[in-house]
Amino acid sequence: MILAVVIFALVIGSVIFHFASPWWFTDIVSQWDSIDGVISITFWITGAVFVLCNLFLAYCVYKFRKKPGHKAVYEPENHKLESWLSAITTVGVIAMLAPGLFVWADFVTVPEEATEYEVMGQQWQWNFRYPGADGKLGTADTEFISELNPFGINPEDPNGMDDIVVNAPEMHLPIGKPVKALLRSNDVLHNYTVPQFRVKMDMVPGLVSYLWFQPEVTGRYDILCEELCGIGHFIMRGAVVIDTQEDYDAWIASKPTFAETQAMAAPDLAAGQAQYAVCASCHGAGGEGNQALNAPKLSGLQDWYIERQLNHFKTGVRGQTEGDQYGASMVGMANMLVDDAAVRNMSAYIASLPDVPAQPTIQGDIANGADIYDRNCAACHLDNGNGTWYT
Repeated sequence: MILAVVIFALVIGSVIFHFASPWWFTDIVSQWDSIDGVISITFWITGAVFVLCNLFLAYCVYKFRKKPGHKAVYEPENHKLESWLSAITTVGVIAMLAPGLFVWADFVTVPEEATEYEVMGQQWQWNFRYPGADGKLGTADTEFISELNPFGINPEDPNGMDDIVVNAPEMHLPIGKPVKALLRSNDVLHNYTVPQFRVKMDMVPGLVSYLWFQPEVTGRYDILCEELCGIGHFIMRGAVVIDTQEDYDAWIASKPTFAETQAMAAPDLAAGQAQYAVCASCHGAGGEGNQALNAPKLSGLQDWYIERQLNHFKTGVRGQTEGDQYGASMVGMANMLVDDAAVRNMSAYIASLPDVPAQPTIQGDIANGADIYDRNCAACHLDNGNGTWYT
């Protein structure tokens, strides 16, 4: 009797929790409401089976409980019951699978008018590429990938010269127009997901996968990687902004083409040296750092790393955490660099400084620290600490 009551309470509690739960889907902002429909059908069918089976189980536990003098009837087979169960199960499986097949057919059939863009995933960041004025993406290959060409765009393909490159984790799309995302990975398995769009797809090194959708609500939405891709998987986030056509056109016009990124003028070391004069008051004339001022050593760092950190301070990625007074002071310093050229000049000058030994500050267990470094940090910064530009 107690077991029957427990089973019945479990069913009632599960149903109440389902309808009272705060964990529902995010609001959909694309045309893929049919995916929500398929999931709802699956919930209703499996939910009904769960309720009926458990109520039947509770009934049987109570109805056929052990009684003095009662002898159970042995019935090893019941062909009629087996036939009914097989038929009902078949109908249930078909009811769950058939709608999904129709949705999948739509998912793999991209509208002819869809505009293509490319997503490049790598540990642990996102980069994006859009077609230029010719409306075509240039060809790309891993053999062309470099720090200045993270997409591996073929420099001999004229269709790629006007491609718009966005080396940042934020992309924009216009509202009301179908788009096809070409998905590539530069290292390991990743997965491109925007929960509000309801579509996702794995990114496999060496292959180009795709998905398509049509944004229907303006706003800013998170891009997630939903494929475990290493120790930094949890920070592999980005954003997609759905704009009006006017706002999208203004944003895309502000981004450089592939040809422009390749033709950037060489950094001006003299200008960088003049700009660094302000930094030298804390970090030292030779970039040796000053522990008393909590100013780290800069000499020996590579230009791409310095440039990335300066841009992070300029855009608020760093220096916004409550209590980070030293990072907050760097925000103002970084914003003194008025444009990308100034950031490049400063970064190039710092990278040109001779490497100066850091002041000895070691107080911990070096052997234990080496073990921790090997198990955690070396995946990105390499065994020798040289680091890699693509992470």
